[in-house]
Amino acid sequence: MSDQPDTSITIRQAKPDDATAVIDLINALAKFEHLAGPAGDAHARFLEYGFGPSPKFECWLAEKPDEDSKAVGYVVIYNTFSTFLLKPGLYLEDVFVLPEYRRLGIGTLLLTHAIELAVERGCGRLEWACLDWNLNAQAVYDGIGARRMHDWLLYRMTQDTMVRYLHVGSSGKPE
Repeated sequence: MSDQPDTSITIRQAKPDDATAVIDLINALAKFEHLAGPAGDAHARFLEYGFGPSPKFECWLAEKPDEDSKAVGYVVIYNTFSTFLLKPGLYLEDVFVLPEYRRLGIGTLLLTHAIELAVERGCGRLEWACLDWNLNAQAVYDGIGARRMHDWLLYRMTQDTMVRYLHVGSSGKPE
């Protein structure tokens, strides 16, 4: 990422009308990470979980006004809470910039925006995960003073795993 961000970039909160653009960006991130992107009723889920009665996340878009306000990157954040700090936190789920717009400081602008939101909201921490092979991102994170958490391991249960656990139970035998 560049030391001098592109000053023509604007950051704004996504609106329901942005669903297609955001899903396109998420699919571009999935391709970059060699993963499957959202499928099925992704558009409806984006609207429900992002703009329904109880939003689960916030999405902020980076746009280039000189290109008809094309969304060229995004960041998704959501609220967390630390019992040790007894303060709210933010989790940064995604920060992504389209490949042809990288090295212009756009990722840094998005990351800085998330940091500003965390500070404004009195959050005790901002946390995120990074793939072990994404050395460029790791260099940026190290460069801004983020601390790599070597003593914590990331665990995940997929929906299938959770359902299987609940049906089989902790004993390993069907209930």
